[in-house]
Amino acid sequence: MKYLLINKFDEIVDKVDLAGNVGKTGATTYFKGVKRLPDDNDFDKLWKVMSEREYEMHFKNNLQNRQMGNMKYEWWKEDKEIIDDELKL
Repeated sequence: MKYLLINKFDEIVDKVDLAGNVGKTGATTYFKGVKRLPDDNDFDKLWKVMSEREYEMHFKNNLQNRQMGNMKYEWWKEDKEIIDDELKL
């Protein structure tokens, strides 16, 4: 199974394909070994580990939410009103 190392900007920093039985805990241990930080808390503050499938589901849901949010706010109508008001001056 593929596991991803994700930074705080939800960007993939690294990926690894590990045996299916190691799970997320094993992948986290692997990435902690790669980063060689002295404190586990430092790792947790900088990165998160998730499966590739989990990342895709999370990313797609966030993308859909952002798109739906943009559809609710029709910024172009507000911009048109501002421009119309400026043209009247």
